[in-house]
Amino acid sequence: MKKIKKYMHWILLSPYLTLFIIFILLPIIVAIYLSFTYFNAIQSPRWIGLQNYVNLFTRDEIFMQKVLPNTIKFSLIVGPGGYILSFILAWLVAQLTKVPRTIFALILYSPSLTAGVTMAVVWRVLFNGDQQGYLNALLLKLGFIDKPIQWLQSPEYLLTIMIIVSLWSSMGVGFLAMLAGILNVDETLYEAAYIDGIKNRLQEIIYITIPSMKPQMLFGAVMSIVQTFTTAGIGVALSGTNPTPQYAGQLIVNHIEDYGFLRYEMGYAAAVSVVLLIIIYLFSKIAWKLFGDN
Repeated sequence: MKKIKKYMHWILLSPYLTLFIIFILLPIIVAIYLSFTYFNAIQSPRWIGLQNYVNLFTRDEIFMQKVLPNTIKFSLIVGPGGYILSFILAWLVAQLTKVPRTIFALILYSPSLTAGVTMAVVWRVLFNGDQQGYLNALLLKLGFIDKPIQWLQSPEYLLTIMIIVSLWSSMGVGFLAMLAGILNVDETLYEAAYIDGIKNRLQEIIYITIPSMKPQMLFGAVMSIVQTFTTAGIGVALSGTNPTPQYAGQLIVNHIEDYGFLRYEMGYAAAVSVVLLIIIYLFSKIAWKLFGDN
């Protein structure tokens, strides 16, 4: 009985550890191995060392000139933008009473659940390239344009539309975590802070709210980073093609899908996946430095 108690925590953790090893750890190890091989999904993987990484950074002009800049621009706007927007909206919703707070939280959270469906039903109709598209019809009626614009097929507009759609659907679990964190801040802290000299709501947020909900802020930051860098379907769903027109909306995950599932260059796709994993890890470390317990 004592031996069982000694290893009870491992017994309780075993279901999670089993799933973690099978579905996360092993795929990462396999991806790292395949990234050093040539693998076309038909023949056995052939070891080529660092050749995939050399090709990625020195010969893949699409990756260096289109995919990487697109991903950086998309991530720097959608990541921090969606994160800040989540906090602001969570704080505003937290000021409401229970019933309207629940309703507004559900309204803001629902786009993150139905983004794929609504993207096809709402956004493609809104940005349709003919004169029946809502935006084109409005601009034609107001006289701002004299012919319809191909919003979703134009390299000039596609990435901007992707950013708008992503921000619209960015109120996910990070938003709910922040809302929960704000609602659970001890009210006595605010009372003590005003006695100590805090004079307005902005100081209240900076000195009381944010420091009191660091775990939720960290969780929201990590979820925002992962969601931003692993976003794949937006550009493809909007434009209807992969690669997107002139690679204007091509992100790293789209590049992985292009080489892995369209060209069947699995080794090269694995190398891009490893680069993406490293990028996510580095940004997660930055989030931990900002909001973790140092």
